[in-house]
Amino acid sequence: MKSINNYHDQIKGILHGFDRIIFKGHLRQFFSQSGQSHFLSTENVLLKDYSAYAQSITSQIKEHARMMAESLGRPYIYLNSPKTSKEGTAQEVLKRNPVQEGLVCVIATVELCTALESYKNHETHKIELRNKKRKCLYLYFYYIDKEFGFMHIKLQTWFPFEIQIYINGREHLAKLLDQEGIGYQRYDNCFLQIDNLERAQELFNGFIERKLSRTFDALAHRIHPFLKRIEAIFSVGYYWCVEQCEYATDVMFESRDALARIYHDLVEHALISFSCDDVMIFLGRKMHHAFSGEIVSDKNRRPQGLRIKHKMKKNSLKMYDKCSVLRIETTINLDSRNA
Repeated sequence: MKSINNYHDQIKGILHGFDRIIFKGHLRQFFSQSGQSHFLSTENVLLKDYSAYAQSITSQIKEHARMMAESLGRPYIYLNSPKTSKEGTAQEVLKRNPVQEGLVCVIATVELCTALESYKNHETHKIELRNKKRKCLYLYFYYIDKEFGFMHIKLQTWFPFEIQIYINGREHLAKLLDQEGIGYQRYDNCFLQIDNLERAQELFNGFIERKLSRTFDALAHRIHPFLKRIEAIFSVGYYWCVEQCEYATDVMFESRDALARIYHDLVEHALISFSCDDVMIFLGRKMHHAFSGEIVSDKNRRPQGLRIKHKMKKNSLKMYDKCSVLRIETTINLDSRNA
């Protein structure tokens, strides 16, 4: 960022903080044979009856989602293709049927998952449970949350009921700024200007100190009618961890023209000057003979502007222009961090 300091007279300020964050909840007891046996024994379910039992719980979860949407006067939408944008669909619903706070809509779609299924072991001639790749119905609950703003929760409707909570750090910051009466201008998920940038950064920094488990537990209970029973049997609920996160630095220029005058030079420098070793260092790694992944640097012209990306496996570092904001964004997938 030192080179950016050369243009300080054209810059309103710089904001650092998390952008997109995906938290995943696991019911870890379902991943051990002893946990599975304890659960089914408590429920008085034989292995031969597991499939019918699991289907009945799935039906309860689906019906709960439909009734929730109906009771709140919000749409329940089934998408035939998982390729259709869920967020885009929810945004369209919000435009047609606005809501200041609460449920926007429920979107149902079939996607690939890892599910707990029963099968006959031909070696032992016994029925057992195993995790298997298959398709099942997922439910996406889109909300305007009083704390996190526009967000969604994704629930797998078949055992072991994996759940994801998506929040956006800029949405959360906007809520905090509103509470303190600090004025700002936004373009999509970027801030073009903030009246009290120093205070905004303090509020943003406070996010990493938040303990979110109880908040996420409450959100999970809202959409998962069977969770209370699971917690009663295991004496514990979801274990929350970060699945994916983006950390973004936004350099807010005085105008789009001021940014455009230097942006293409920055892109060419980022594309030509950095080696694979540099990219590895940027993403917290060192080049090693055992590394089997691929490192890619590319640029791409989007409708919003030009983007440069350095990518290592599922992790990336990219820079792009968005209106009068220069954004440097690091995306980390935690499942591939040590790959």
